[in-house]
Amino acid sequence: MKKNIIIGLITFLWALFLFYFLLPPLNITSPAFWIYLFLVLVVFIVLVTLGDVIFIRRKFVTTKLITYLVLGGVSVYFLIILINFAMSPLFNAKGYGSRIVVDESHEFSEDIKEVDFSKTPLLDKDSSEKLGDRKMGEFTSWVSQFYVSDLYTQINYQNEIVRVTPLEYAGLIKYFTNRDEGIKGYITVNSVTGSASLKELSKGMRYMPSAYFFENLDRKLRFKYPMTIFDEASFEIDNEGNPYWIVPTVKYTGIGLKKEISGAVILDPITGESKKYAVQDIPTWVDHVYSADLVIDQVDNWGEYKNGFWNSIFGQKDVINTTEGYNYLVMDDDVYLYTGITSVSTDESNLGFILVNLRTKETKYYKAPGAEEYSAMASAEGLVQEKDYEATFPLLINLNGKPTYLLSLKDAAGLVKMYAFIDVEDYQKVVVSDASLGIEAAKEKYLGDNPNVDNSKIENKKIVIKNITSAVINGNTSYYIVDSENNYYVADISINKNILPFLNVNDVIDISYNAGEVSKIVSIIKE
Repeated sequence: MKKNIIIGLITFLWALFLFYFLLPPLNITSPAFWIYLFLVLVVFIVLVTLGDVIFIRRKFVTTKLITYLVLGGVSVYFLIILINFAMSPLFNAKGYGSRIVVDESHEFSEDIKEVDFSKTPLLDKDSSEKLGDRKMGEFTSWVSQFYVSDLYTQINYQNEIVRVTPLEYAGLIKYFTNRDEGIKGYITVNSVTGSASLKELSKGMRYMPSAYFFENLDRKLRFKYPMTIFDEASFEIDNEGNPYWIVPTVKYTGIGLKKEISGAVILDPITGESKKYAVQDIPTWVDHVYSADLVIDQVDNWGEYKNGFWNSIFGQKDVINTTEGYNYLVMDDDVYLYTGITSVSTDESNLGFILVNLRTKETKYYKAPGAEEYSAMASAEGLVQEKDYEATFPLLINLNGKPTYLLSLKDAAGLVKMYAFIDVEDYQKVVVSDASLGIEAAKEKYLGDNPNVDNSKIENKKIVIKNITSAVINGNTSYYIVDSENNYYVADISINKNILPFLNVNDVIDISYNAGEVSKIVSIIKE
């Protein structure tokens, strides 16, 4: 009796210890639960075995108990494998192919508005991190106590596209010295303008990933919702700038199969108060409910299994996959994931692309054959290969009614040096422009080189030159003109090599142009 009490107590304490540190959901559909149960069972068997050595009596009974436990454990795990096999795509391809509903009836030019560069996120996550770290460096008293998280969640905040990320405790000692006040700030970086700010809070955030004990975010959630399976948390702010953790809740089919989002827990990191929402009831200010990895996995299943399992292996008729990499678009107060769709043959071309609302999972597929994203990136890098610039993953925009890639070219220090526009249908049609001239100048250069520009929109105008500079790109000289009204124009040397090199400030010229691209210099009048 004494032996059984000791073994039971030690096993119970071991189970509590593991639960405190591993934080598994007490849910039989979660693989983490079965790993936790296995670790508890192993210790129990070891204790029973040691008990036979210490308490010699009833050896036969305990030996049978161990045998039963081992056989029972093996049987349960074999049953799990059997159940998951029966629920695999081999027998349930239709279920996997329908994990996400894809609407294929929409047209790109009708759904995606013409690009507005005042609302286009030109900064990627890496650039945002550099700006955020620089802003943090201005607060010398905080730098030694906190560090900037690398989350940088892209959200729509008061009709502006920003990335937001919290500060975190810089270690255990810094946690103890600051826990009474908590973490009193987070950083936002405007993805359009590049402006960064550190928002100071009147009350500090206590429930954070870097906090310890029962103030640790994961532990706070687990002890409040012991049976709930959680996905990765994201940090967001509401329309008033209040910080929240958005933690999607997960449900599985079988054991760890066909992961799906069932809702979300929204937790206030200042007070620790939280509320669980069904997926259809999540507030509209929340932007990230479905993770990029989950969405891409479901889209891949749709592309692979919509015509059956065996077709995905042998015939492969209409079998498609997402391309490597993704980016975000912000439209109508929601954040959308964008990624290309290509055939399984991976022939460096796209069949189209997917847009997925990360709050509602509304998914649209646009058929637009063209360049795969990394091919487009390589094409842009090839134009300036002597500079060894690195291309960012492209944004997909509607430019002049056509799907177009927009990307930045960075130097070794991570600074944006050039912009590139690339025709999705023909990635050889690429125009790069010096970033210092602005995105509008890059756009005008691209449209001027694009034969699809409507010539009926060509205008004639007399302008007074306020500033004129030249640049050689890919062996071609272009002149960049600012007139007295601060309008920008781009003129290729081929327009008139006898006039352009000799233009000066205050010259008056009569030009024909389309969207800032000069097509003809009608005359020049010296003043």
